[in-house]
Amino acid sequence: MAPFGLDRHEWWKEQTIYQIYPSSFQDSNGDGWGDIKGITRRLDYLRELGADTLWSSPFLKSPRVDMGYDISDFKGIDPSYGTMEDVDNLLAELKKRHMRMLMDLVVNHTSDQHAWFRESRSSLKNSKRDWYIWKKPKMVGKDGTPQPPNNWSQILGEASSAWNYDEITGEYYLGLFTPEQPDLNWENPEVRQAVYDVMHFWLKKGASGFRMDVINLISKVTTYPDAEKTLGDDHEFHPGNKFFVNGPRFHEYMQEMNREVLSKYDCYTVGESPGVSDLDEILRCVEANAGELNTQFIFDLVDMDFVPGAVRMALHPWDVKRMKSIITKYQRAMIERDGWNTVFIENHDNPRSVSRFTDDSDRYRDKGAKLLALMQTTLSGTLFVYQGEEIGMRNVPKEWDIEEYKDIESINFWKKSLQKYGDDPKKMAEARDILEKKARDNSRTPMQ
Repeated sequence: MAPFGLDRHEWWKEQTIYQIYPSSFQDSNGDGWGDIKGITRRLDYLRELGADTLWSSPFLKSPRVDMGYDISDFKGIDPSYGTMEDVDNLLAELKKRHMRMLMDLVVNHTSDQHAWFRESRSSLKNSKRDWYIWKKPKMVGKDGTPQPPNNWSQILGEASSAWNYDEITGEYYLGLFTPEQPDLNWENPEVRQAVYDVMHFWLKKGASGFRMDVINLISKVTTYPDAEKTLGDDHEFHPGNKFFVNGPRFHEYMQEMNREVLSKYDCYTVGESPGVSDLDEILRCVEANAGELNTQFIFDLVDMDFVPGAVRMALHPWDVKRMKSIITKYQRAMIERDGWNTVFIENHDNPRSVSRFTDDSDRYRDKGAKLLALMQTTLSGTLFVYQGEEIGMRNVPKEWDIEEYKDIESINFWKKSLQKYGDDPKKMAEARDILEKKARDNSRTPMQ
């Protein structure tokens, strides 16, 4: 079989995909909040820039605890962004310019305000009780305090439990990211069919595919064992990645999704797949004949400064040799094993690349940004550009007050740092340095 890309023409291999974070991209009505009409207003700029396809972070109804990645209605537009009519107009204007749009599919979890979860938590006997992951307390202490079913930590709050006690029914529900984002139970076929219904809805409306948020976390080991104490004995809760990253039924679910939905459309899919670096496992999903997804985001490059053990809010040294080895590994693997790469170095979950990987001083910022652009545009794969990357936007100013950090992960990190190191100026200075360099706020400031 010839290498992927040499004998297989696919439209998505030739695309430059531009990611928009809608709240901070373009405000069309002066209320200080980006919106769908603002995106439409900038289509000529994006077309001239060379963008072929847009991927927008969610603009669906949401309480925005995690800035729209906590969705309360998969078929409704959040009023802060506009209306469904605005979306229809955006899709029509894209079509006029021979451009396409990817929806952000967030189906590992929902908002706790979603109608599904409201029903699920209302009663032990509700028909949607099994649409989410509920467990009885592991034990109840002598003082009557219930204990979580296991020691998994919350992803956006590493020192907190991923389990949340519900007083109404006396059970815990799993929320890997925040308590306001309960995980869906993909073991339930009704849940999967409800997700497929959402996908059909947007593809029929005119979307050209999906970026799938943390899609490789949808399958969990259903015995829910305790995680290894990788953060040390001074932590009560630890990452349970081993039991839900590319879980036991992940590939089965992806193949079913392909059969039920994706194979029926000329669409493109890219899975956000954190925590996976094993080539065999990646190729099982994206190899040309896998029948699952077209591509995955592989995070080894942007995770170079993670502390081993997947601790994101920490600093770890890296060098150019390490960067080169990562790029070489995946470039060669996809050529030799019939896959296809995504090429990216920024997104809404990572700090600005010009600040992270180069000298972003006034003297060198433009040179560093051009160097990173040259590196990416000469690699094989589908290129993703994040809003502001094309003009070399930097991290937030160091003089920002701590109150300016609005992201839930930043807020949780700072609270835990104060609790643990509040009386240690040196430790708090280190925590502030981590926040300045790694916070997701860095990439979410207004498009300049």
